[in-house]
Amino acid sequence: MSRPLPPLHLSGVVLPEGEHRDVWVRDGRFTFEPVPGAETVSRGGWLIPGLVDAHCHVGIARGGGHVDDLAHAREQALVEREAGVLALRDCGSPVDTRALDDDPELPTIIRAGRHIARTRRYIRGLGIEIEPEDLVEQVRVQARRGDGWVKLVGDWIDRSVGDLAPEWPAETVTAAIAAAHAEGVRVTAHTFGTDALPALIAAGIDCIEHGTGLTEELIGEMAARGTAVVPTLVNVENFPGFAAEGEEKFPSYASTMRRLYANSGAVVRAAFEAGVPVFAGTDAGGGIEHGVIADEIRALCQAGIPAEAALAAGSWKAREWLGLRGIEEGAVADVVVYDADPRADLDTLQSPRRTLLRGRVVA
Repeated sequence: MSRPLPPLHLSGVVLPEGEHRDVWVRDGRFTFEPVPGAETVSRGGWLIPGLVDAHCHVGIARGGGHVDDLAHAREQALVEREAGVLALRDCGSPVDTRALDDDPELPTIIRAGRHIARTRRYIRGLGIEIEPEDLVEQVRVQARRGDGWVKLVGDWIDRSVGDLAPEWPAETVTAAIAAAHAEGVRVTAHTFGTDALPALIAAGIDCIEHGTGLTEELIGEMAARGTAVVPTLVNVENFPGFAAEGEEKFPSYASTMRRLYANSGAVVRAAFEAGVPVFAGTDAGGGIEHGVIADEIRALCQAGIPAEAALAAGSWKAREWLGLRGIEEGAVADVVVYDADPRADLDTLQSPRRTLLRGRVVA
């Protein structure tokens, strides 16, 4: 039987409200009512609802493929926690990490099951590879394997055309997304280019990952529908390298990737200004190191999103989107404390002073 958590006390400027308050933690949850005997674990500074990496992969090793065992997956999650990330949306993993859910040291992991990709049209070993006639049933399978999300691979290089191309016929996408919604889960999709996007958005997809191929018209439709985007700008920085690697065999693909890279910041800015919900995600796992959420939030700001909105995209707004709460009465006590106001200087996010995860001091 687990021991009860000791009562704690913090004081400081609470975001997003920006007011200096005293906050107590009782039984792992926030309260604004004084708790006798509570230990003061932080005084002063800025209290931020636990950060969120909204596109992460726990269980994918550096360079792709599976991690060796759950111990390595746990190490990845711990690196995220040390960066102040207390919730992860795992956008596809070949490793079943549900055994980590009871580990009190680890961030909350919200899973999307495994990537669903077309046969021989994705990174080998990462996803479930199928043909279109099996997509609807596989969506149902992954809906039951995840935590409210399913992840499709919307486009990838098609060697027969030498460039990015959609993986699924439009009518199949429509049926698959309808099946996911009938299962009570949301759907997101990897896309780099443009051609796969119209069918995905028209079918009612809930989120687009990367989204570098978004056009003004598609952004307008996403804004009208409330479709979110997670731009993963720290991964988009790899696009010139992808282009160079594919140049000799697939010059059209290389040209496309360079164009998408050149326009990526403008796309993010246009999406935000149009009212599309934008969230911070790093694509950590494989080609991106874990623990770089501060870099992604800063990249969103550099693309033209105001600093406070970029911070919200990786904290309280992202938590709300994923069904998690902030620093509120009765909410689970996930909080990161910083010495300075991160809204004034996003570099502050690199140095958390104190971290509470589910009411326990972990850093």
